Amino acid sequence: MPNSKVVEYYRRRAAAGVGLIITEGTTVNHKASNGYPNVPQFFGEAPLAGWRKVVEAVHAEGGRIVPQLWHVGAVRRPGTEPDGSVPAYGPMEKVKDAQVLVHGMSKQDIDEIVAAFAQAAVDAKAMGMDGVEIHGAHGYLIDQFFWEGSNQRSDEYGGSLANRSRFALELIKAVRAAVGPDYPIIFRFSQWKQQDYTARLVQTPEALGAFLQPLADAGVDIFHCSTRRFWEPEFEGSDLNLAGWTRKLTGKPTITVGSVGLDGEFLQFMVNTDKVAQPASLENLLKRLSNDEFDLVAVGRALLVDPDWALKVREGREQDILPFSRDALATLA
Repeated sequence: MPNSKVVEYYRRRAAAGVGLIITEGTTVNHKASNGYPNVPQFFGEAPLAGWRKVVEAVHAEGGRIVPQLWHVGAVRRPGTEPDGSVPAYGPMEKVKDAQVLVHGMSKQDIDEIVAAFAQAAVDAKAMGMDGVEIHGAHGYLIDQFFWEGSNQRSDEYGGSLANRSRFALELIKAVRAAVGPDYPIIFRFSQWKQQDYTARLVQTPEALGAFLQPLADAGVDIFHCSTRRFWEPEFEGSDLNLAGWTRKLTGKPTITVGSVGLDGEFLQFMVNTDKVAQPASLENLLKRLSNDEFDLVAVGRALLVDPDWALKVREGREQDILPFSRDALATLA
């Protein structure tokens, strides 16, 4: 639940010039949505009141903010709060030693989770959030339905990628119906999964377009295209990254992300706790932005450690930007 420290954390970044804040992952109102300790909820009277204070603080500084709505799916850790007896939920059942580790979702389960996302979006709009982001990336629930490796269902939610996208399409349509035609919906997706960084949902631009266009038609306004390194081309024969291809194929605004402003990517800091990422040049990023490859840039670790990052960049004070180490993940700067 957002407390005064969380309110101040987001306020500082808005005050320093961050135009749009996408919150940390927040769980929707489903008994298995959470998978980790200390993850904030986006449901319930007290948590929503806390988020309302965050919105007010960000708006007072001239910023904009959207919540990232999240269900972890089959990667939920056993014993996770608030009810440790609840198994993970995912596209497929997983049983070990007569214990259900992952509950294979029924049509009723799907409908309940779709409704939970829609209600979270309604609550976001009611409190003054400036839109919502649906987390459909990184091997979490929505992405588990996309990915053939985690979805071998034989019903209408399995099989072809078009069928495996059905859950996401129903969810997006429900959110759009709940918030109306003019409320911004961001959809975050990735090729890679947290369990497999080499995974690819699609291998060609044509397949990417066929995957994304139904999502756009369902109600997505902006695609948040998650990559580990923003400068890497997505397909052979072109320098366009994932956000660039998504923009070209759908005509929708896109967000690029991946090691922005730092000389090392995230995984290095998970395996090497002593590693420090130094500030890196933004020249390549700004060139791509000016060429309309993408529309927005998401900054993660650089803003976690340095709330004034955007201000320092704008004022040309790159020499004052703080380096990132894993220690920054333990405190609210």
